[in-house]
Amino acid sequence: MNDTASHQEDQPRGPLSGIRVLDLSAYIAGPYGCTLLADMGADVIKIEPPGGDNLRKYPSTLEAESRAFLGINRSKRGLVLDLKQAEGLRVLLKLLDSADVLVHNFRPSVPARLGIAYEQFQATHPRLIYCVVNGYGETGPMKDNAGYDQVLQAMTGICSLQGGQQPEIVYGSVVDYYAAALVASGVSAALFDRERSGRGQYVGVSLLRSALAMQSARFIWAEGESRDVGRDMRSGGITGLHPTRDGYIYLSANTPHFWRSLCEKIGWPEVAQDQRYDTVRKRAACAPELLPKLHAALQAHSALEWEKIFGEEVPNAAARSIADMFDHPQVLAENMVSTLEHPLVGKYRGFSKPIKFGSTPGPEPFAAPSIGEHSSQLLLELGFTSEDVERMRINGVVA
Repeated sequence: MNDTASHQEDQPRGPLSGIRVLDLSAYIAGPYGCTLLADMGADVIKIEPPGGDNLRKYPSTLEAESRAFLGINRSKRGLVLDLKQAEGLRVLLKLLDSADVLVHNFRPSVPARLGIAYEQFQATHPRLIYCVVNGYGETGPMKDNAGYDQVLQAMTGICSLQGGQQPEIVYGSVVDYYAAALVASGVSAALFDRERSGRGQYVGVSLLRSALAMQSARFIWAEGESRDVGRDMRSGGITGLHPTRDGYIYLSANTPHFWRSLCEKIGWPEVAQDQRYDTVRKRAACAPELLPKLHAALQAHSALEWEKIFGEEVPNAAARSIADMFDHPQVLAENMVSTLEHPLVGKYRGFSKPIKFGSTPGPEPFAAPSIGEHSSQLLLELGFTSEDVERMRINGVVA
């Protein structure tokens, strides 16, 4: 393990403190996977091309920086490096000497052309964990295709199951975020194996694998079943979003206990005892009969009022906006919101600490880097002189 995180020396240790990660990836899946590693204490260096990560260019109501980039890239130091220039590659190779992990999401033909393919590092850096995020994997007829979250949603059945009469996108980049979790877990597992074997390895994460892994409970086809067998997991009927006097509320009453509690709270004591509705399947089948009555009963209160009435006796939640989460008492009690300071945006609040570690809580988060924010600092740490840095800036090697 390399003790490279000098900028975090005064911070609490995380499970991955002392691990250095070079993040050459862009957009969401790879970068957020690296952010999860940073949350666990890794020293993550985000290496961007001269034009920057394309996520910086996404539409945003923040003028100084993309909101998406800030949210995806917390707790990283930023370096702009032109790998197409020989000196840029030399800087990367020098960084690699102190690195444990390299992550990228280049198309398959790009790494060898840049001189950073896995095969080119196996002999010189045998302990390196080399993680690639791609659309469709390393083999097969689509391995060279560019993959994006919603493309994979459409391809793998997510859109069809989400929609009713026509397919619908699940907004929120769910495939990307799940792939990011696989990046973090895959890299962590490879680091654990390295402690035992002494060797690094290739780690492959694809959006195709992620999209199908998310649907493992649906991705089952028993022998003898027809192609069109029902695979939707939704229990239907009472479970779902329902209108109230003001706003919508989600109810989940799948167990006998919660079903009885729901009936009691909305004034349905006789329904709770009715054997026609005593299982989830029966209630789903009787949805056309039950739902109008339920919706009529829910008109007695607003969604927020029902939330208090149901309390912990019926799993429920009023439908809120994401803005409501910044000050939600449960979110604040769990310390999920941090105030960070960015050189261009100023102070902003954002999510942090997705995992709680009792003994190794990890360092406090810090803001995503402005483009090239730590270039000089990192180059000086590598032993380059101020004159070297200035020359590289003039030549467009760094920014």
